Amino acid sequence: MDIISQLQEQVNTIAALAFNTFGTLQRDAPPVRLSPNYPEPPANPTEDAENVAEQPKLMSTSLVKAAKQFDALVAALPLSEGGEEAQLKRIAELQAENDAVGQELQKQLEAAEEELKQVQELFGQVADNCLNSKKPD
Repeated sequence: MDIISQLQEQVNTIAALAFNTFGTLQRDAPPVRLSPNYPEPPANPTEDAENVAEQPKLMSTSLVKAAKQFDALVAALPLSEGGEEAQLKRIAELQAENDAVGQELQKQLEAAEEELKQVQELFGQVADNCLNSKKPD
């Protein structure tokens, strides 16, 4: 798997971990009193309070680990040589090459279409000659 695919996969992993972490925090968060004008929210008794307290720590550890793996993959990317000017020059060269190849392909396409017309005309003439040269029974 190439480095870009690995980066994409790692971003997906980080997104999934973040989604699950936030969902778990939202689900397991204890109720909070918003204002003294509201009654005290009912306690949400949990059977496994220790696990609920430990779960965010484990999830945040996984999230940090995934982020560090992403950083390691980014560090493994090859450095661009010559800076931004060299990259822009290379892009312009590739674009010019692409344009030249595109024009050549367009010429070849036009020549092929012309040849196809000629072949169709000749085929029509041959078919007409065959039909005209057949003797009636």
